[in-house]
Amino acid sequence: DIVMTQTPLSLPVTPGEPASISCRSSQSLLHTNGYTYLEWYLQKPGQSPQLLIYLVSNRASGVPDRFSGSGSGTDFTLKISRVEAEDIGVYYCMQSTQAPPTVIQPRTETSLLGWPSCPHVLLVWAAAQQVL
Repeated sequence: DIVMTQTPLSLPVTPGEPASISCRSSQSLLHTNGYTYLEWYLQKPGQSPQLLIYLVSNRASGVPDRFSGSGSGTDFTLKISRVEAEDIGVYYCMQSTQAPPTVIQPRTETSLLGWPSCPHVLLVWAAAQQVL
């Protein structure tokens, strides 16, 4: 199976500032059909994961343009140009080039700095590989 790793494991962010999350796969995600099946998801507290980016760089419907994805082969990046309070949550990268589709934990959780309504405590979980 393809193994996914993600950095950083925790990411304190400041409103209005940029943020970046990196994801690396144990082998190339370029499919024989020419597509690279790398997705990014955001799971907000109390909600199911929502698709942000598919095929490396395509924003899903309704996703703000402050989110962008890039990369190729084994190295990928999710960038947020200007972080907003609603961006706080757990970010996952997932590959679906090769079966089974996999997302590896730990994953990246953001905590907002300088935002009174949000705690400044970062919780980072480390768990085994999970198949979606």
